[in-house]
Amino acid sequence: MMLYLDTSALVKLYVDETKSEAVQHAVGQADAVATSLLAYTEARAAFARSRRERRFTSQVYSRIVGAFEEDWNRYVVVEVTDGLVKAAGLLAESRALRGYDALHLASALNLQNRATVSVSFMAFDRQLMTAAKLEGLFSAADL
Repeated sequence: MMLYLDTSALVKLYVDETKSEAVQHAVGQADAVATSLLAYTEARAAFARSRRERRFTSQVYSRIVGAFEEDWNRYVVVEVTDGLVKAAGLLAESRALRGYDALHLASALNLQNRATVSVSFMAFDRQLMTAAKLEGLFSAADL
């Protein structure tokens, strides 16, 4: 099984937050972990914001970023293409999603269409998870 993580789930692998253990468990059950190229920038922005807000020290921040950088090459990364952006636009409209949420969902659906294994989806936004289920993606929270 391939696990697709949106940025909210991906960040929980590096920052101890509510539901971090659930993400770690799901990753442990997966054969591969995927995300959008977009998640790189979103995650780095989330880490930097937490640092600015003094949620952790510079030393902890450096450790988090280092671990993220080291892991990034292990993820299956879905490229953001013109076709993907247009598919996300349709999802944003039909499922009432925010732009980047729609891009994550379109990325996971694109992956599901190309993958030879099942794809499960993990995010921590109720509306996005509802849309993912309506689009036929298995929820990693059910693992």
